[in-house]
Amino acid sequence: MEHWSIDIEKEYLKFSCAHFLIFPDGSKERLHGHNYHAACEIGGVLSQFGLVIDFKMVKPIIKALCDELDEHWIIPGQHRELTFHHRDDGHTDVSYRGCRYLAPTDEIIVLPCNNTSAENFASWLGRNLCTRLRESFGRVSVRRLRMSVSETKGQCGVYHNSDDETADPAERGRG
Repeated sequence: MEHWSIDIEKEYLKFSCAHFLIFPDGSKERLHGHNYHAACEIGGVLSQFGLVIDFKMVKPIIKALCDELDEHWIIPGQHRELTFHHRDDGHTDVSYRGCRYLAPTDEIIVLPCNNTSAENFASWLGRNLCTRLRESFGRVSVRRLRMSVSETKGQCGVYHNSDDETADPAERGRG
């Protein structure tokens, strides 16, 4: 069976943010930051024009997603112990066990995840990329998506989506 895909890994597909991981034993890292880099592979049906999808169509969407996260403190909105409260004065209280933080609300992003890991960042980027590709290009046929987010060279979290839900309904089952 033949498969086609495009790989996108550009220096400008990056974001810088603050976070801390919460470990299985309940301990946590200190609040710190990384300069993350995103890369993706998109697999799909080869069109009559010999393209899976035009690079020029995808790169701005990935860049926009990275820009949304850039220069923010990312907190996990679905962690069972971490809590946050957006106050009326434009600040957000964030609490985890004995630690309490106060930061401007517009500098915090609450992601729908249980921890701020590279794997969860890759999931958020990958899922949103699939959604935006469908919204922007309708009939684009994305069969597989692999999104990686590295926090340092040689160390990344990876999200895979090979669900036919991402494919054009007319193309499901082919290939």
